[in-house]
Amino acid sequence: MPAASRASRRAIGGDFLDAVRYLESEGWTDGLPVIPPTEPLVGETLRYTKRAPDEVLGQMEPLRGTVTVEKVAANAVMAGCLPEYFPVVLASVRAVLQPQFHVGSTACTTGGSAPVIIVNGPVAARLGISGGTACFGGNFKPNATIGRALRLVMRNLGGAKPDGMEKSTQAWPGKTVGCCFAENEERSPWEPFHVERGHARETSTVTVLATRGIYPVTEGTQTQGEGIVETVVRAMRYVGTPIFHQMRNRLPVIVALCPEHAQEIARAGFGRRELRERLHAEVWLPVGELIGRVYYGTRAWPEWIDESNPDTRVPMVLSPDDIWLVVAGGDGRHSAWMPAWGVCQGATEVIEEV
Repeated sequence: MPAASRASRRAIGGDFLDAVRYLESEGWTDGLPVIPPTEPLVGETLRYTKRAPDEVLGQMEPLRGTVTVEKVAANAVMAGCLPEYFPVVLASVRAVLQPQFHVGSTACTTGGSAPVIIVNGPVAARLGISGGTACFGGNFKPNATIGRALRLVMRNLGGAKPDGMEKSTQAWPGKTVGCCFAENEERSPWEPFHVERGHARETSTVTVLATRGIYPVTEGTQTQGEGIVETVVRAMRYVGTPIFHQMRNRLPVIVALCPEHAQEIARAGFGRRELRERLHAEVWLPVGELIGRVYYGTRAWPEWIDESNPDTRVPMVLSPDDIWLVVAGGDGRHSAWMPAWGVCQGATEVIEEV
């Protein structure tokens, strides 16, 4: 691990716009205006962590830039984060630095994957991180700036930029601002996502997964839980998503149910475990539809998949545990699912608050 050191300083003359233009000329922005990370602003942000500014958190792939607490704070300022958001940003960065996240390949793939941050616990309400109406793309400052801060850290410290190591064929808007939302714990009929994963309800966490995008599931006619589950299953049987060819990599898939769908499914007798088991059993494609398509040449299938039988069922994920079930959104009958990219298994970190 590199020796700890303070981030370098640069003196920039001129006014606010001159500073922004300088940052753009250095390639440190994402195409949107940023807040220049002055020493006072970065210092105020650092007050919200007990970690030393020069603490090294790791190296950010693909170019192995040294990640320090102070550098993360500078990127958080540039993204527009309020200082009190910093513990969430810091936990998100620590999550993507975990080896099972595979941040380097995630940042460089032609598949255009981008991080999705799921926030759980009391910190969400305290900071106003939305898990309700328009939580994936609404005008909520913490959602937008926390997601953007993580992307700036990955871009500026990892070095994956367009015309360089960034190779996305098309990408999706999450590549710029990321995607950060809270689980709608108040309207969920089940225990919170982070509790299911072994954390206390009063603990605040982030869970981060690199996904290929957001696939909507609309069901405004079926009002019984069983019918809604059937619609979700059929929506996820989607030829063209490589996750079916990569299940042995233990890739997760996020299933984000709106409150109305979740409550109706729960009334039909489904707990979290029962619903994940049902989805695992029924979200599959026949091997005959997958041979010779998508990522067949680099498939990661278990040995028990019989390719000689075109009717062999290929499940989307290897285990019910690989289905991450969350409740998110406001009123309306629109849910979504988000497949992980390639080798990203995701990671969870506890948010350290001062």
